[in-house]
Amino acid sequence: MTPAIREWPPADRPRERLSTHPPSTLTARELIAVLLGSGAAGRTAIDLASEVLVRYGGSLRRLGAADPRELATAPGIGPARACAVVAAFELGRRATAEPARRSARIRGPRDVFLRLGPMLRDKKQEEFWAVYLDTQNRILSERRITIGLLNSSLVHPREVFAPAIALSAASCILAHNHPSGEPDPSPEDLEVTQQLVESGRLLGIPVRDHIVLGDGSFVSLLERGLLIPAKSDQLRTRAAARTPDCALTPTD
Repeated sequence: MTPAIREWPPADRPRERLSTHPPSTLTARELIAVLLGSGAAGRTAIDLASEVLVRYGGSLRRLGAADPRELATAPGIGPARACAVVAAFELGRRATAEPARRSARIRGPRDVFLRLGPMLRDKKQEEFWAVYLDTQNRILSERRITIGLLNSSLVHPREVFAPAIALSAASCILAHNHPSGEPDPSPEDLEVTQQLVESGRLLGIPVRDHIVLGDGSFVSLLERGLLIPAKSDQLRTRAAARTPDCALTPTD
């Protein structure tokens, strides 16, 4: 049986190491062990952390995308520890998106990618969002409209434009993720976009763009020429697909 962590030399215990060393010096399994707090059934927190990593192929991204109910079924984990792990990864995603989210103005599709991309990157289902803007392209609100495969029967114009009317929004930008990581728009994406563009024109709330979010890249339907709003509705835009390194450079 592995000795309990409390019996280890203090310099080897994950929690003590975290309190005396930079977090970056700890291994992934040590950090997960700190989250788990203690071991179970004769196994240390380090043992449990190792088993959890193996369960998800050694991938932190796969672990971070795990459903807490599924993670809870891992031996020695249970609901409380699973929720702690999922909460930690969610905080990480929000911290990654925070610098972009401080900017309340949308200047182009890259700004939408920086705001929503980190949050939606590892989602297992498509999520359809709308970002509502005032006349100066400042964000009034951003809302998730639907979860599930994007099609015209799932995304009803009422669900998109009712909040826009309530907010007195001047326009909106649509966005959704592709769990495959490839941002190329599908025929269904184009069909939904066209339906919502027409509805927005009728209501006087133009759809400025539809951004398809992939893994580290995005596609703007406006830049692809697949969405043609009135000239007064166009945003200043730049290159359609960016790597994260390029995307961190502020827009001119």
